[in-house]
Amino acid sequence: MGHFRPVIYAGIDEAGYGPLLGPLCVGCAAFVLPGAGDAPAADDAPPPCLWKALSAAVCRATNDKRRRIAVEDSKKLKGAKDAAGHPLRHLERGVAAFASAVPGAPAEWPDDRALLAALGASPGPAPAAPHPWHADAHPLPVGNDTASLRIAGAMLRATLAKSGIELATLSVRAIDPHEFNALAARVSNKATINFMAAAEHVERVRRLAASRGVPAWVSLDRQGGRTAYREPLQSSFPDAQIRVLEESDDQQRYRLDFAATAALPAHRVTVSFELGGEERNLPIALASMAAKFARELHMRRLNAFFARHVPDLKPTAGYVLDGRRWVAEVGSAATALGIDESSLVRAI
Repeated sequence: MGHFRPVIYAGIDEAGYGPLLGPLCVGCAAFVLPGAGDAPAADDAPPPCLWKALSAAVCRATNDKRRRIAVEDSKKLKGAKDAAGHPLRHLERGVAAFASAVPGAPAEWPDDRALLAALGASPGPAPAAPHPWHADAHPLPVGNDTASLRIAGAMLRATLAKSGIELATLSVRAIDPHEFNALAARVSNKATINFMAAAEHVERVRRLAASRGVPAWVSLDRQGGRTAYREPLQSSFPDAQIRVLEESDDQQRYRLDFAATAALPAHRVTVSFELGGEERNLPIALASMAAKFARELHMRRLNAFFARHVPDLKPTAGYVLDGRRWVAEVGSAATALGIDESSLVRAI
C-alpha cells in the first residue's frame, strides 16, 4: 500500500438532503490504518486507497463474479423498483457486513431496531415520546437471505484482520423532521444543518484519533457547492489552529491543530472536501451507504405505520412532489391520531 503513517481515515456523507419527508441522515465511517512502508510519509499525505487494500472482500461492481461486497456511492447501489431483486439488496449487504465488522458488534441483524441502534441512527425523542411509527421493530434482512449476509460479513472481517485495518466506527446521525425544523428555526438554510451534523462526526473522529495518539484524515463530499470552508470550520472548532492546505475548484483541504488539554494530548486533523469524493474515498462511499440505508429503514417504518390507518396508501420515498401527495392522503388520519404536521414535513 506504499508509505503512510498510522492514521484514522474517515469519510462523511449524507442521504436525504432534498426530501420533504423523513430524516436527513449523515453517515460516518472511520478506519484505523496501522501504517506501512519503511520510508516516512509526508505530513498530510492522503491515506491509501481502501478499495485496493481491501480488494479481497470489496469492489465497486454489483455483479462481481467473486461475490465481493459492493462499496459505492449509495445512489449507484439502490436498484430500480422494477429491477430484478430487491432495490435495497446491495445497500443492505454492504451496511450489514461493515456494521458487523465494528469491534464488539454482532454478526447478524435480526431487525431494524438492532441495526439502527448500532449505527446510532435510532429515532431521537419527540416532544413527549418517540413518534408512534418507531414503536415496532421491523425484520431484517429486506433484500438478502441471512446466510449470504453472514458469509459476506465473515469475508470482510477476515480481510480486515489480515490487512491490519480496523473499522473503528460506522455511524449515522439521523435528524428527523421535528428536530430538523427546530434547527431550521435557528439557522439560515439546510446546508448549515448538514454541516453541523458533519462537524459532530469530525469531533468524534478527532477525539478517537487523539486517544490513540495518531492523526486523523477526514474526507467529505463538497457541502452545498461551497468552495471555502475555513470560516465554518473555525466556528465549529474554535480551539483549533486552522491552516489552509489547498483551495482549488476540485478540492479544499485544511489542517486543524489542537493543543493539549487535561482530557486529550495535542493532535491534528486534516479535513478534505472533494468534488465527487465518494469516487476516490471508500470511507465516503460507505458513509453514504450507511446514511441511505438508515433513511430507508426510517421511511419503511413511517410508511408501514400510516398504511395501517389509511386504506390503499401508496408508500413514498419522501421527495417533494410525491411527498405532498402522501401528506394530503394521510392528513385526516394524522389529525385524528394527534400527529402534528411539523413531525412529518420539513420546514425548508
